[in-house]
Amino acid sequence: MTATEVLEQLEQLGTEQTRKTWLRHGAKGAFFGVKIGDMKPIQKRIKIDYNLAKELFASGNSDAMYLAGLISDPAKMTRADLDNWAETATWNMISEYSVAWTAAESPLGFEAALDWINSPEPQIASTGWATLANWVALAQNDNKNIEKINQLLDRVEDEIFLSPNRVRYTMNNFVICVGAYAESLSEKAITIGAKIGKVEVDMSGTSCKVPFAPDYIKNSIARGSFTKKKKTVKC
Repeated sequence: MTATEVLEQLEQLGTEQTRKTWLRHGAKGAFFGVKIGDMKPIQKRIKIDYNLAKELFASGNSDAMYLAGLISDPAKMTRADLDNWAETATWNMISEYSVAWTAAESPLGFEAALDWINSPEPQIASTGWATLANWVALAQNDNKNIEKINQLLDRVEDEIFLSPNRVRYTMNNFVICVGAYAESLSEKAITIGAKIGKVEVDMSGTSCKVPFAPDYIKNSIARGSFTKKKKTVKC
């Protein structure tokens, strides 16, 4: 399947109602307004395709960029590929999901994310935190990078309320993922989440809410998150 064929199929699946939904959530640039569920049959047919994913992402069409994340081949992504995606994502649905998923599953993604969180560009910084949150959900608790995750919890505590809107959101989600998936750091994440308290993020026009980290972590643990590490973060 070619990128042109995929774009044609996506265009046929777009609806005005979904376009309005994406606009309320901050969509920018070109998009058809395709429901995520309606993309899944295309994803199943393609499965994984490194080159096609890059072509779709480069199209600049939001629906195609989201699908690119679903069919990407993280093992083949170069650091230049990852940086390009982080820099050219059109809005947070692409940067915090498609890009972050792919980076988290890439052997190069952890180091890339550590660079991204230092970016003066809020969208790139939020991509970095989203990547790290997803990485924790995938990585084993004895991974050599867990000490760095420990240090980043302290950084979140110090910086979250000085950070831009979406960076606050992804920082809070990082605390949640550490608490829910990194057993050795769970109590610390709960403590820091309690110190941070309620995180305010402007999500005007939507019904979305920012989870209170301690409650979300405890609920995840009760559901067995420690023993249910994710095989993939793509969804």
